[in-house]
Amino acid sequence: MPRRIVRTSIQLFVVVCLALATIFFLDTRYRVLPAKLHAWSPIHHAGYVVTDITVTVCSIASVLSTCELSEEWHRIEKDLYLGRSWLSTAYVYVQRKKEENLLDTDPVVLDVRVGRINPGLEDKEQQGNAKWESRPGGLWLLRSTSPHVADSNNAITAVDVLYGPDAVDPRLGWSVRASSLLLNVDKDAPEPRISLRKGQPPKPPAKPQPRIGHDGRFKIVQVSDMHLATGLGICRDEFPATDHCEADIRTLEFVSEVLDTEKPDLVILSGDQINGETAPDSQTALFKMADLFVSRKIPYALIFGNHDDSGSMSREALMELVEGLPYSLSERGSPAIDGVGNYYIEVLARGGLHHSALTLYMLDTHAYSPDESKFKGYDWIKPSQITWFHDTASTLKASTEHKDYAHHHLDMAFIHIPLPEYGIPEKMIKGSGEWREPPTAPGFNSGFKNALIEQGVFAVSCGHDHVNDYCNVDSHSESENSATTSDASKAGRGKLWMCYAGGSGYGGYAGYGGFKRRVRVWEFDMTEGHVETWKRVDGEKERHDHKRVVRNGQVIDAE
Repeated sequence: MPRRIVRTSIQLFVVVCLALATIFFLDTRYRVLPAKLHAWSPIHHAGYVVTDITVTVCSIASVLSTCELSEEWHRIEKDLYLGRSWLSTAYVYVQRKKEENLLDTDPVVLDVRVGRINPGLEDKEQQGNAKWESRPGGLWLLRSTSPHVADSNNAITAVDVLYGPDAVDPRLGWSVRASSLLLNVDKDAPEPRISLRKGQPPKPPAKPQPRIGHDGRFKIVQVSDMHLATGLGICRDEFPATDHCEADIRTLEFVSEVLDTEKPDLVILSGDQINGETAPDSQTALFKMADLFVSRKIPYALIFGNHDDSGSMSREALMELVEGLPYSLSERGSPAIDGVGNYYIEVLARGGLHHSALTLYMLDTHAYSPDESKFKGYDWIKPSQITWFHDTASTLKASTEHKDYAHHHLDMAFIHIPLPEYGIPEKMIKGSGEWREPPTAPGFNSGFKNALIEQGVFAVSCGHDHVNDYCNVDSHSESENSATTSDASKAGRGKLWMCYAGGSGYGGYAGYGGFKRRVRVWEFDMTEGHVETWKRVDGEKERHDHKRVVRNGQVIDAE
């Protein structure tokens, strides 16, 4: 009797599973399930699907034109003319619905093309009842009312606008259409392009965890002052000069060559990634930067400079955008602390250990002086940031993850605007680089250099002054004789290297007799406790100004 019950139960279970599988299979093609039950299907899109896209152009010269459509349309808040037209504005509008709210008559957009000719004349692989439909701006939409198309990975689920022939979209599942919208855009303006996401929104990418390599080494490429634009950009102070120079193309090619040569474990971007004055769409410029690292699967982290937020997006909006990109380690940091982007990165020991081997502190140096009458020029690191740094460093040192590391634990910091102590020529390390322009440090010294030394940080590296690429070595001010200073000295960390990365971008100034763009490399040998640094210069194969900074865990003047 019990065997018969077990056998019957198994048979009933198999029948139910087959029935459910059949129903779900039929639902993918004919939507046989009610909407509420369909929502439990694994193929169901939890978000929106796009049902229509259009372009509206309105002119102040015509009282009949309007850029406002009905409430069922969602406007992408980017003027397709980027504000360069005196009389006209244009916007992309999108209709979208949640999948469970779709009616049988609602079409779903499966593809988007841009051009003057109907793609259907050449496309022989249309799906079901899908048809190409024309929209303003040269848009062609492939739309279908087949019951299952909203569930397929071919359904368009999000639309955005980027600008310029070099536009890329590093977000997972997104791609930019090669052809620009057909509008009367100024010949010098970057043309608008449609970027699309198909299928279900991918899960947010997990932040990568940097770790020392199996050989005990870890390499950082520091890229500063890329000054990327919306569009190809305009070269400034190109050296040596050529007949034709497109700033962003040159910059991205140079940084790409360095990445492929050095193969870093981490990239630090130390400010002014975006040249806000030539970036009316900051998102486009930021995406070009990020794509360098996403395409190579290299983790990266950034801080902002004084130009990043002078375009179309604030520091907060830029950081929110970059935080969600693949391979990004960037963080907004606590809103209770001055600035956007005060955070730290832990590089773990090799193997499967959870011990920290290297800590990298990232701090926002803000932009321009808040009190020009007293302190001209640039802003400074604030007391709340210094307190955060002290508290964080002390807490990390007391943690078992730090104390249990068997080798020399090292700490480093990155900023954009140099500290006032950068401007002491007698402390410059011979052969570390060139001093070509007066350092534009803040007029007010908030004492961050001493805080770095007190916490045993061996080096801080900045950007901002494009044609400076030297290093200074400084020690704690003689007037400061705290216990923490003594502790740092005993640990061999009483000295601090202060280095420039050098400017990497052709969209930023250079000049000063001719300056080739460059980046700085930092290499750590954590087994021996050594740190070395050098620079890569555009158009040259050899390393420049190779110096050892730390030997056996001790900061040295030079070697």
